[in-house]
Amino acid sequence: GSAHVRAAAGTDAEAAKRAQEVERAMNEGFTPVEDVRMRTTFPLAAVIGQEAIKTALLLGAVDPTLGGVAISGRRGTAKSVMARGLHALLPPIEVVEGSYCNADPARPNEWETGLASLINYQDGSDVPTKVKPAPFVQIPLGVTEDRLVGTVDIEESMRQGKTVFQPGLLAEAHRGVLYIDEINLLDEGISNLLLSILADGINVVEREGLSITHPCKPLLIATYNPEEGGIREHLLDRIAVTLSADMAMSFDDRVSAVDIATSFQDFRATVLSEAEEATDSTKTQVVLAREWLKDVTIGDKQVQYLVDECMRGQVQGHRAELFATRVAMAHAALGG
Repeated sequence: GSAHVRAAAGTDAEAAKRAQEVERAMNEGFTPVEDVRMRTTFPLAAVIGQEAIKTALLLGAVDPTLGGVAISGRRGTAKSVMARGLHALLPPIEVVEGSYCNADPARPNEWETGLASLINYQDGSDVPTKVKPAPFVQIPLGVTEDRLVGTVDIEESMRQGKTVFQPGLLAEAHRGVLYIDEINLLDEGISNLLLSILADGINVVEREGLSITHPCKPLLIATYNPEEGGIREHLLDRIAVTLSADMAMSFDDRVSAVDIATSFQDFRATVLSEAEEATDSTKTQVVLAREWLKDVTIGDKQVQYLVDECMRGQVQGHRAELFATRVAMAHAALGG
């Protein structure tokens, strides 16, 4: 009985200490990655099969400007699980303190309108920064244009006596993951606007009494169920990699998938612990690959090969070649 009491007391003390750490971290603007993501997210390393999709997602993590990844598949094919699993692998980001869109302190030329004056920044001056987890923003199907791109904050504007901008989901997603479930069901006007902004890498908001720009370079991950309708061709044309999760699995793989999913429900800590080594290794691989990507170049013969393959596939336009080039470079960086 006394041993049980001591164990319980120890557990309570550890939990209280951890809670204090979490509270302190949140007050500092940094939510611990382990608590928010890894302890609630099924590890990408534990997903059975789907190697091509996992590789494509990792390539997107290495180069978020790749052009996006779309995953098609019927219900229960781990589409959203893989998207969230990738997010848990992303390294934290350093942002300018006071920025509403996760501005990169190393790129002042890309900061949102008004940030430089807000922090009294001049060339060469110190920039106040903080570290936070890479964001994960999901676009709901019924999202409005104002919620997506941002609009005037009427209440705050009335309080301050001047026009105040209320950032949208695209501002929140910059330098993180922008996730769209059922992209084939997203309003056509919204999807066109969204992909246009992502292609430009900049969101320009013009409203009465307001004109602002901010960077918007998240990794787009979109999923959809082809049974509910395919993706419109002009959307597919703007997404770099599209893969199907409906690949046939062997009997053994299906059994393994059921076992690991059941174990995660009942013994989550055990599954996370077993996948920890592979997860940490992949995190390191992504961080290193991002650095190596800066030095990766692609030769003329490699470009000629990619163009030849695109012509053989009878693709229209040049987006396919451009996407293929970026994918090849990211793959080279990921491979070291």
